[in-house]
Amino acid sequence: MRQARIFLRCIYCLVAATFIASAAFAQAPSTTLLALSKDDHTVAIVDPTTLQVLARIPSGPDPHEIIASDNGKLAFISNYGGLDSALNTISVVDLVGRKALPPIELGALRSTHGLDFVGGKLYFTAETNKVIGRYDPATQRVDWVLGTGQDRTHMVIASKSLDRIFTSNVNSATISIIEQVSQPNGFGPPPGGPPQGGPKSGPPSGAAPPQGPPPGGPRLTWEVTNVPAGHGAEGFDLSPDGKEIWAANARDATVTIIDVASKKATQTLLIAVKGANRLKFTPDGKRVLISGLGARAGDSSLVVIDASTHKEVKALPLGGGAAGILIAPDGSRAYVAVSSADKIAVIDLRTLEVVGQIDAGKQPDGLAWAIKK
Repeated sequence: MRQARIFLRCIYCLVAATFIASAAFAQAPSTTLLALSKDDHTVAIVDPTTLQVLARIPSGPDPHEIIASDNGKLAFISNYGGLDSALNTISVVDLVGRKALPPIELGALRSTHGLDFVGGKLYFTAETNKVIGRYDPATQRVDWVLGTGQDRTHMVIASKSLDRIFTSNVNSATISIIEQVSQPNGFGPPPGGPPQGGPKSGPPSGAAPPQGPPPGGPRLTWEVTNVPAGHGAEGFDLSPDGKEIWAANARDATVTIIDVASKKATQTLLIAVKGANRLKFTPDGKRVLISGLGARAGDSSLVVIDASTHKEVKALPLGGGAAGILIAPDGSRAYVAVSSADKIAVIDLRTLEVVGQIDAGKQPDGLAWAIKK
């Protein structure tokens, strides 16, 4: 009898432990929403279903944009400070341990803002230096920097194929299309033959002719094309099919549509938001969401555009100026940082109605997904 009681007690403990572990797992969703608070200098980890804040972690000074690593274990936060800022760090957060890690020190690179994480590496803009850079978490080094020559290179998107990068340049009113291209290897005469009156080109008498380029093929380099957009071009997005760039122009209340193949603007649309700040395509590419940071309490904070007809579908007043936009991977919801109202509005993208809000701190801005793998 005593052995039976011990056995039953062990079974009870095992069941209880399993239940507790299951409950703990349920409380830690595999996909979480990351939301920055500019005033609180924190990042909130949020359950996107229940809209509950699971943790708040220090974000470093003046946090503006945030991105998670591919495995969802780390978050990187740009410490901006404005143009010509003395700030030269990117904050790092351990999303598993829910704690701040030592920041990335960037030396002479300052005013980091836009972020993207592709191919295991972090791409960032540094406004003061007019460059984009790339940081390798494996080696803990900045392994590549490229100048745009544009004023306030602000946001950045890197293609999954790693051969194209796009930036918005606020004060230059341009979008940069940066492509990896093949360059001549430098062997042989320049195009057009020898200069007038000079010696004939070619190998010395009796020397063997060149045998073509060195092993490995042509050299790869980067080519920058700056496409004119509107004044204050800031938030932008690449269409899911990769064919178009839509750029929101804060000072013009317009959107510039750029054809990626021809690298030319094809159309400019008027929009009903003040201080257009961020722009995002829905995952199916059918609609475009644009937030307005200049909106007041009664103004439209967000406008929804049909990507095919270029017509406004709906304008939503969210209670104030809005910034960051994050769309659920399945296209069901949008999360919009209403910075001036200290909240994140949750919008059902099927009905285009506000269905909830998140208290992520004062003056929320940058938003990102963290997906554990």
